Amino acid sequence: MINESMRVLGARRSVIRELFEYGKKRKAEIGAENVYDFSLGNPSVPAPEAVSEAMTALISEESPISLHGYTSAQGDAGVRAAIAEYINRTHGESVNADCLYMTVGAAAALTSTLTGLVMPGEEVIVPTPYFPEYKVFIERFGGVIREVPTRECDLKLDVSAIEAAISEKTAAIIINSPNNPTGVVYDEENIKELTDMLSRREKELGKVIYLISDEPYRELVYGDATVPYLTKYYDDTVVCYSYSKSLSLPGERIGYVLVCPRIRDFLSVYQAVCGAARALGYVCAPSLLQKILPRLLGMTADISVYDKNRRLLVESLTEYGYELIRPEGAFYLFIKSPSGDGEEFSERAKSEEILIVPGADFGSKEYARLSYCVKTEQIEAALPAFKRLIESYKD
Repeated sequence: MINESMRVLGARRSVIRELFEYGKKRKAEIGAENVYDFSLGNPSVPAPEAVSEAMTALISEESPISLHGYTSAQGDAGVRAAIAEYINRTHGESVNADCLYMTVGAAAALTSTLTGLVMPGEEVIVPTPYFPEYKVFIERFGGVIREVPTRECDLKLDVSAIEAAISEKTAAIIINSPNNPTGVVYDEENIKELTDMLSRREKELGKVIYLISDEPYRELVYGDATVPYLTKYYDDTVVCYSYSKSLSLPGERIGYVLVCPRIRDFLSVYQAVCGAARALGYVCAPSLLQKILPRLLGMTADISVYDKNRRLLVESLTEYGYELIRPEGAFYLFIKSPSGDGEEFSERAKSEEILIVPGADFGSKEYARLSYCVKTEQIEAALPAFKRLIESYKD
């Protein structure tokens, strides 16, 4: 006997991965330069040189036994202290090493947090559109996802709709800003409206509602956009962070959970995260990756490339007649289907060898996601195809 729900999950790749695999096949058939693949959010700029320098230095400075040996289950104490000091200096917080649990990227951070804090049958509110794996993470241990649409005009949080969805069953809400798949940043006004409402609803219901902040794109913002640090607005916050995008290290899988020191019953919450990580097998994140972090805090890959791509796409596609939300962060563009059907739009785009992800799995059937963490030359080459694509809807 096997777990049938897990078999089904393993047999079906995500829609993003399916499109990525289709792209690999098409590139082999007609040449990579003839396929405009915007499917996968895989950073296209190299990691800062300081990453390899830090690895090289550690390998020469430390003995292999200590460098590659086990750290504490929750992560190296010195690394956690350095990250805590950086958070305090950058965001005006007062966290310490014992607020942090090092993880194998944001996915491990989210699954450990959700497993530790949400009981089977309880609901987790997720504003749509959202990263599809949230549904997998929530439902795998018996939680219930409660999708709530964002504001149609700008895809920011619809706080009234979120409040209407809150009930005795609500355990948590997940916020992802800058957002995947839209690139939208929830500004301070939007966040303050949300957290004021949550604080009021906690008192009315007499229970905790956890705010889980998923932050792999925090540093990827453009222009004058800023990303509020949610622990400053709401005590019952847990931050799930990853260095995958900021340092262009998606394959290395390193991140952390931060439990706000002012959260209700802090020690029990932190222990629940630790216990969930233990049950899931997420103890001792990769030692070498942990130990390079103190030398890299505050650094990012060259995100000016993404900004250039963003401006080129927004200006060009808007000129052609596409309807879209201008992204302020991350490296995604959410485009409204000219037909109102994102699945049809994605399929028709293949006729021009353009690969964009339909929005249904993100919770928005009318849209498709375009990932612009690609070479600028690919975007320039693809623009005539995008123009032909929208013109095909006028025939």
